[in-house]
Amino acid sequence: MTTITSPEKRGSFVSALERYFLFEALETNWRTEILAGFTTFVTMAYIVFVNPAILHETGMPVAAVTAATCCCAALGSILMGALANYPIALAPGMGLNAYFTYTVVKHMGVPWQTALGAVFLSGVIFLLLTVGGIRQLLVGAIPHELHAAVAGGVGLFIAFIGLRNAGIIVADPATVVGLGNLRNPQTALAIFGLLLIALLQVFRVRASMLIGIMGTALTGWAFSLVHWHPEAYRFSDITATAFKLDIRGALHIGVFEIIFVFLFVDLFDNIGTLVAVSQKAGLIDAQHRIARLNRIFFADATATIAGSLTGTSTVVSYIESSAGVAAGGRSGVTAIVTGILFIVALFVAPLVGAIPTAATSPALIIVGGLMLSSISEIKWSDPLIAFPAFLTLVTIPLTYSIANGLSFGIIAFALLHIFSGRFRWQDWLLYVLAALFLLRFIYMAKG
Repeated sequence: MTTITSPEKRGSFVSALERYFLFEALETNWRTEILAGFTTFVTMAYIVFVNPAILHETGMPVAAVTAATCCCAALGSILMGALANYPIALAPGMGLNAYFTYTVVKHMGVPWQTALGAVFLSGVIFLLLTVGGIRQLLVGAIPHELHAAVAGGVGLFIAFIGLRNAGIIVADPATVVGLGNLRNPQTALAIFGLLLIALLQVFRVRASMLIGIMGTALTGWAFSLVHWHPEAYRFSDITATAFKLDIRGALHIGVFEIIFVFLFVDLFDNIGTLVAVSQKAGLIDAQHRIARLNRIFFADATATIAGSLTGTSTVVSYIESSAGVAAGGRSGVTAIVTGILFIVALFVAPLVGAIPTAATSPALIIVGGLMLSSISEIKWSDPLIAFPAFLTLVTIPLTYSIANGLSFGIIAFALLHIFSGRFRWQDWLLYVLAALFLLRFIYMAKG
């Protein structure tokens, strides 16, 4: 016997979901959130192919890492949306996957199974720090005066990544960076995409990011600029890395430094991304607090543990989530939609590769520019705030690290307050953080 759900019941269920995700308070709707989720996914879908390519150099099978990447990104994003109600997507972090491969496995000679064990332990420590309220205290210790600087710095970081991926900016041995070959077909395609998205923004088209990305991809296909080579892929291939981690090996004293690096970079990159995206989305309240922090941290710690169990490096909050926020995403529905699309990608992974970098790079550049609007909130006339904010703003993109930029800003903020006699005992954790960051830089210099 078939049960028919009445329109009234369906309506009440949808209304309950809208209340749970605070649609009215956030001034959003289903159409906007779903489009934002698609935009975030399309912008960060490159990780489905880039992460396996990097981890493959450790000896890990590409197909297995592809499946693991999709699984943990789906789990983390859905948890973030459903539990924390934030439009932030998660996936294995760029930078940490390179550290995993080139430093830990290839340089230090640690087997990839042991490295996965270190990732697992860092995730467990994250979870314990979350339950103990330590991570929440660390976020509270970051001066709210630096929130806008972090958002602006992340904006510059995103734009720089987009310009580099587009080929507009290239490495130069004489000047560090220089102008790329604008006549290169891929670069020209990216410039076309940049102009297309900017024009759509001028006309205030709500789905400008997604339309621009897909329009650029279609243009690339029409002019034979997209070269797509699908590969054989089965979800069952994940068994080659799933539960292969070596936790006992990771507990060896020589791996503690590795665990610390995974822990430190993930912790402060996540905090920086969280502050930046929340600032842009208007989700930080008048008291400079971010709601539901324990749920946010629970989601990313759980995703990191799941990633190590299935076979990938540390999972982090993605700065590309800003693309979804720029498209209007404000609630957890954006992240849930992104997570669902990662589940779909599990079964159609080769199709995701049909979206070229030249199509996603313009979105990153535009989003980076939009995030710079936050720096107008910085009190540039007050050196006590302006100098730490400036250091945060410029060192995030120039050191290619959100954690480094945040470290420079906090150290400068603490030192200026100490030497100007503005020291306050209630800010003790800020000074402890500054001291730890300073010791970290000294340690890195010795290395």
